[in-house]
Amino acid sequence: MSELFDDDPRATPPAPPRQTRRSRALLVTGVILLVMIFSLTGFASLYTDRLWFNSAGFGQVFSTLLWTRIALFLVFGVVFGAVVAANVYVAYRFRPLFRPQSREQTSLDRYREAVTPVRTWLLVAVAVIVGLFAGTSGMSQWRTYLMWRNGSDFGTDDPYFNRDVGFYVFDLPWWHFLTDFVMAVAVVSLIAAAVVHYLFGGIRLQATTDKFSGPAQVQLSVLLGVFVLAKAVDYFLDRFDLVNQQNSLFTGMNYTADNALLPSKNILAVVAIICAVLFFVNVWRRTWQLPTLGLGLLVLSAVLLGMIWPAIVQQFQVKPSEADREEAYIARNIEATRQAYDLQDDVESESYSPESDLDGVAQTGLLGSTSSVPLVDPQLVSSAFENLRQQFGYYSMAPVLDVDRYDVDGRQRAMVLGVRELDTSGLNADAQNWSNLHTVYTHGNGIVAAYANQRDAADAITENTTDTGDSSGRLEWAQGLGTEADLTDELGDYESRVYYGEQSPDYSIVGKTSDDAEDIERNLPVPGSDLGSSTTYGGDGDASVGGTFNQLMFAVKYGEPNFLLSGRVNGSSKVLFERNPADRVEKVAPWLTVDSDIYPAIVDGRILWIVDGYTTSDRFPNSQRESFDTMTTDALQVETGLATLPTDEINYMRNAVKATVDAYTGEVTLYAWEEDDPILQTWMKVFPGSVEPRSAMEDVPGLMEHVRYPEDLFKVQRYQYARYHVENAADWYENNDRWAVPLDPQSSNVFQAPYRLFVGGSEADDFALTSVYVPYGRNNLAAFVSVNSDGTSPDYGTFSVLRLTNATSEAENEQTSGPGQVANEFANDDGINQTLQALRITARVTFGNMLTLPVDDRMMYVQPVYAQSQSASDTSYPVLRYVLIKFGDSVAYGENLPAAIRSLYSGTGTDTGTDPGTDAGTGDTGSGDTGSGDSGSGDSGNGNQGNAGGADTVQGLLDQAATAFEEADDLLASGDLGAYQDKVKEAQDLLGEAADLYEEENPDAAASDDASPSADASPSADANG
Repeated sequence: MSELFDDDPRATPPAPPRQTRRSRALLVTGVILLVMIFSLTGFASLYTDRLWFNSAGFGQVFSTLLWTRIALFLVFGVVFGAVVAANVYVAYRFRPLFRPQSREQTSLDRYREAVTPVRTWLLVAVAVIVGLFAGTSGMSQWRTYLMWRNGSDFGTDDPYFNRDVGFYVFDLPWWHFLTDFVMAVAVVSLIAAAVVHYLFGGIRLQATTDKFSGPAQVQLSVLLGVFVLAKAVDYFLDRFDLVNQQNSLFTGMNYTADNALLPSKNILAVVAIICAVLFFVNVWRRTWQLPTLGLGLLVLSAVLLGMIWPAIVQQFQVKPSEADREEAYIARNIEATRQAYDLQDDVESESYSPESDLDGVAQTGLLGSTSSVPLVDPQLVSSAFENLRQQFGYYSMAPVLDVDRYDVDGRQRAMVLGVRELDTSGLNADAQNWSNLHTVYTHGNGIVAAYANQRDAADAITENTTDTGDSSGRLEWAQGLGTEADLTDELGDYESRVYYGEQSPDYSIVGKTSDDAEDIERNLPVPGSDLGSSTTYGGDGDASVGGTFNQLMFAVKYGEPNFLLSGRVNGSSKVLFERNPADRVEKVAPWLTVDSDIYPAIVDGRILWIVDGYTTSDRFPNSQRESFDTMTTDALQVETGLATLPTDEINYMRNAVKATVDAYTGEVTLYAWEEDDPILQTWMKVFPGSVEPRSAMEDVPGLMEHVRYPEDLFKVQRYQYARYHVENAADWYENNDRWAVPLDPQSSNVFQAPYRLFVGGSEADDFALTSVYVPYGRNNLAAFVSVNSDGTSPDYGTFSVLRLTNATSEAENEQTSGPGQVANEFANDDGINQTLQALRITARVTFGNMLTLPVDDRMMYVQPVYAQSQSASDTSYPVLRYVLIKFGDSVAYGENLPAAIRSLYSGTGTDTGTDPGTDAGTGDTGSGDTGSGDSGSGDSGNGNQGNAGGADTVQGLLDQAATAFEEADDLLASGDLGAYQDKVKEAQDLLGEAADLYEEENPDAAASDDASPSADASPSADANG
C-alpha cells in the first residue's frame, strides 16, 4: 500500500523508534477482541430480532429494513469516503516538487516528516471515518428514501406552486437530503484538500505572489464551484419550503414570504449559478478576482435579499395593515389546517343556549338520563382493584385503568377494566431468583371489570358492604367474586392468561420437554383452593431457544449465562420478549406513531389489546404545525407519568391503522382503518401484505364493538379546533371567537383530560369521547364537543359541537361557568366545605375527574369525591364518599348521584331563604334531605337555595347545625381535634334530623316538582379511559 503515493524525492529523515513486536501484538489483540465483542453483541441483537420478526409473521419487514439500511449505508458511506480520499490523493499527488525556502515552509517541515511515513494509513483512516459518519447519516434516512421511492398522490394541490401535497410529503425531503449530502461532500473534500495543499506547499499564505500552485487552484476552484452549484439547487428547493415555514401568526406562506422571500430565493439561485460558473472558469483563468467578486455578491445578496428586504417588507408594508395583507394567506392556512387534521367534513356545529333554573325538568327524568354517569374514576381506583381482586402479591393492575363498553342484557354498559398482570416486584426477596423470575412467574391472568356508573348488572344501586364497608362507595363488579369469571355472563369462557401486557417482564422462557413433564408456570388457583395452580404456555410464542447457537445468542443479548447453563432451557423452550403490545406494534410497523392509551377487550374468547396507530407528517402545505407534547399532554399524563407521544412537530395526522395484539399468543395484526390515507398507501407498497384491509377487521366476531375513537388523535384535533373552528380569516386574526382547552381544576397548568359519554338522549345513545372549551383567556364555558366513538356506527368520527350562545356575554351572571369556576363554587359551598373538612380529619380526600354534560337544555357538572385512609399501607385504597353536582345554577351533593340530585330538588321552590312560610326573602344555602329511592342508600345533600316547605322546627335544626359547624371550626383552629370530631358529628346528626322531619311534614314535596322533561339531548356519562 505504500506505493499508493509517489515517494518524496527529498531525503526522508530517520523514522521514529518503532514499537516492540510484543507491544504491537498486544495492541492488535486488544483491538481485535474489542471489535469481536461489539460485533458479537450486534450480531446477537440482529439475529434474535430476525427470529422475532419471522415468528411474528413480519419477516419481510425485517429484511426490507435491513437491506435498505445496508444499501444506504454503503452507498453514501462509500461515495463520501471515496470522494474525500480521491481529493486528498489528488492534492498530495500534485504537490509542488520544489518549495521556496521560507519561515512558513520551515515550520511545516516537522509536520511533513511526521505525516509522510504513514500517509497511506492516514488516507485510509480519513476515508473510513468520514465514510462511517456519512453512511450512518444515510442509513438514518431509510424512511425518507422509502417514502420517496413509493410515494402516493394526495389528490390535492397547494395553491402557490400547484404541486400535489405528495411532492412536499414524500419527494421534497429526499431532494433536500441529497442536496445537503453533495454540499457536505464538497465542504469536507475542500477542507481536506486545502490542508494537504498547505502542508505540502501548494498553498503558501505568507508568499507575496503565487499563493496557490496551479493544481491547488484548479482543485479548490472545482470544489468551490460544486458547493455553490449545490447551494443554487438548495435555494431553488427552499422556495417550496415557504409553504411550511413558521411565522409569527401561523404556519405557511404569508405576505412577506410570497412577495419578498420567494423572489429573493429565485434571485439567489441565479446568483449562485453565476458564482459557480465563475469558479469553474477559474480552472483556466488562474485568477481569484472574478470568483471572489461572485462569492461576495452571493453573500451580499443573501444578506440584502434574504434578510433585510423581507424585514423591510414586514415592517413597513405588512405591520401597518397586517389584517388586510394576511387575510388571503390566513384563509388558506385555515383551509389546509382543517383538511390536514380531518376537521372539515365530519364536524356538525350548532348553537346551544343553556338555561340556569330547574323549571320544567322532572326529578325522575333527570335521575334516568344521568343513570350512567361514571363515578368510578379509572385514574384513582387501580389500588382498589388490586386490593380487592389482586389474588396474589405478584399480580398488579396498571396505574390508570381502561374503559370499554360491553352489551349487558341488551344494553351497552361502560366498564372500568384492569388486566391482572404479572408484577414480580411483589415476590418475596428470597424468591426473586433467575429461575423464578423467568421460568415460573411468566404471565398474568384475567380481566377485572367494574361498572363505571357504580350500579349493578340491572343498572340499580344496591346495598352491599362486603368490599368497602360503605354502601355508596362500593365497586359493582361486572360479575360475582369468582377469579376466572370477572366479566359478564354474556361473554362466556375466554383464554384468560396474559403473557403479553403493558407490565410484562422483559423476557420469559416457556415450554416443557414433553407432554408428560410437570407444569412449572404459576397460574391462578383452581376453584376451591387458595394455592396457585401451574400451567404451560401452549402458544406459538416469539422465538425458539432450542439449540446451543440460539441459546448463545440470547445469552449474549441479555447478558445472561443461564440460557446456556440452566436445565429449564431445553429444546422445546421458547423465549417471549418484546412483550409490551405498543412496542410490538411499533416494531412491526416502525412508520406508525402509537397512541399512548392502549386498552384490552375480550373478543371471540380471547383478550386482545387494541392499539391505535397514526400516520403523521410535518410537511403538509400551509397547515398549522405544533408539537405532540403541547397538544396531547393533560392532567392524566402529568399526574400518572403515562407515556406521551413524541415531541416532534406535526401538521398532518390520521388514525390510519388499528392493530390488535393477542394477550396470550402475542400475535400482531394490523388493519387499514383509513384506507384512503396516502401515507398508509405508501407504506403498504413498501411492506406489501403487512396490513390487512378494513374488511378483515369487520370479519372478526365482536371486534368492531370494541373499537373506540383514539384519545391522542382527539386531543390533537381538540387543540387545533379551539382556534380553527373560526373559518373567517378576519375573525381568526382578531381572535374574536378563539377558544382554549380548560386547565384541569385539580392540577396546575395542564389541560383537562377528555372523557367518554353516552350522548344522544334516544334509546340508542352514541358512545362518544368528549371535552369542553372556554373562551381564550377566560374561564366560563364556551362549547361542548364530542366525537362519535362507536366503531359500529356509520357516524363514527363525526364531531358534534354545542356552541354556547352566552360564552361572550359581558355580564358574568349570564355566562355558564367553566370547570375551574365550578370547582371554585364547590370549594366555597358551605355544606360541601364543612362535610369535606370533617372527612379530612381521618382520611385523604381526592377529587375525581370533573365531568361536563348537557342535559335537558342545561349544563351539568359531576365530580366524585374519594376518601382514602391516611395510612401509607399498601392495603389503603380510595373509596367513593360523595358526589358533587352543579345543574344550571344549583349546587348539591350526596353520597351517590341520585342522592345528590334529590338533594338538588329538595332545595327548589319559590322560597329564597326567609323564614318558613314566607313568600319572599334573601336566599340562604340550606342542607338537603336523606331519602331512599332508586334503590339508593341514605343520602345527604346541599342545595343552593333554602328549604321552602319545612316548619319552624326544621329551620331551627338547620340553624343549630350551622352553629355546631362554626363551633367545630373554632375547635379545629385551637387544635382540639377530639372535640372537633364530636362537634362535627353533632352537626351531622342535626342535619339528619332536619331532613327526616322535613320528609315527614312534606311527603309529596319531591313529587310536586316533577314535570315533563325537555325533549333535548340527555346524555349519560361513562368513564374516561
